[in-house]
Amino acid sequence: MKQKSIIKKIVPYIAVVIFAVLFLYFGNMYASQGGVADIHDRDFQSVRARVTHIWDVHVDDEFEWMSATIILFDAEIREGVESGSIVRVRQYLDIHFPYEVHGVNVGDNILIQNFGDGWFFIELVRINMIVILGAIFVLLLLLFGRMKGLGAVLSLGFTCTAIFAVFIPSIISGMNIYLSAIVVCVFSVIVTLFILNGVNKKSLAAVIGCLGGIVAAGVITLIMNNVLRLTGLLDSESIHLLNIPTETPIDLRAIIFAGIIIGASGAIMDVSVSISSALWELREQAPKLSFNKLFKSGTNIGRDILGSMANTLVLAYIGSSLSVILLLIVYSDGLNDLLNREMVVVELLKAIIGSLGILLAIPLTAVACAAFFAKKRKADSFCNEAIDEV
Repeated sequence: MKQKSIIKKIVPYIAVVIFAVLFLYFGNMYASQGGVADIHDRDFQSVRARVTHIWDVHVDDEFEWMSATIILFDAEIREGVESGSIVRVRQYLDIHFPYEVHGVNVGDNILIQNFGDGWFFIELVRINMIVILGAIFVLLLLLFGRMKGLGAVLSLGFTCTAIFAVFIPSIISGMNIYLSAIVVCVFSVIVTLFILNGVNKKSLAAVIGCLGGIVAAGVITLIMNNVLRLTGLLDSESIHLLNIPTETPIDLRAIIFAGIIIGASGAIMDVSVSISSALWELREQAPKLSFNKLFKSGTNIGRDILGSMANTLVLAYIGSSLSVILLLIVYSDGLNDLLNREMVVVELLKAIIGSLGILLAIPLTAVACAAFFAKKRKADSFCNEAIDEV
């Protein structure tokens, strides 16, 4: 009997994982059908190297527009056909950037590039420490969360892979960005909730509430895109997107749409899960609660969550664009100029629409939970007794 119960839990879990893997595999194949022209010059590729010796550090005024500190050093190439070779490299540091005046040190792992007239420093190799930090995070997640931690790692991996292996290639291939963003959000919600909480009524109620909130946020975004007559030309990065040699020009308004609903989906998911989990536990302790009482409890729980989640969403958007906000405040011609800039308007839209999505997800999740959980448990008890007899 116990073995049957374990199998009943494991089979849906495995089915969701298989579905996620198949979606990512075939989704990537479909999304990668198009592409961009090769805009990189393959003769000038960055390679990893390690600084072995520093020969000279001096200030040079060879550029009229910049006084630069030049560091001349040797580096051992660590990859490619020239791996093991020692080359002479130059690093230029603008003296107006005090955080970079120290330059490279012996033993640093760096990226260098040969432009035809010698090797030049490109960037420090930083990803190694990020990988180590990520590994520590995953390890701690597994230690503290155990099976839930494993589910969190899997769902996070599937979500990130969906964005980088399906959504991004679909944009580059010239596919419908609106549709791609919705598909990736739906995939992320379903896979994350079913992996973390299993395929059950609790997860299904959370999925319904979450998708309802995301759809509402998407509809509001489409409306505001037209009402505000947004262009999507927010900064220099937006202009660079237009210059990517794709068969179909990238729709910058669609990028705004995708950024808003993908950014809001995580917070909406948190709210839906919190409400469904709380009502599920309440139903377990008081199985005879009516639809009205469960719905009222769900909305009350949602009210408590709403303020903190909306605050979290706003702070996340402010924190992610803090440098830009500082520049706009310093160089704007006044409050009217600042608040009417499209970049600021879009950031405000992200925060407001994300909060609206959370707000609308609360009653939807509460209704779904009440509909699923308020049913009498006689049928469940009868089935359990029948299984016990078998």
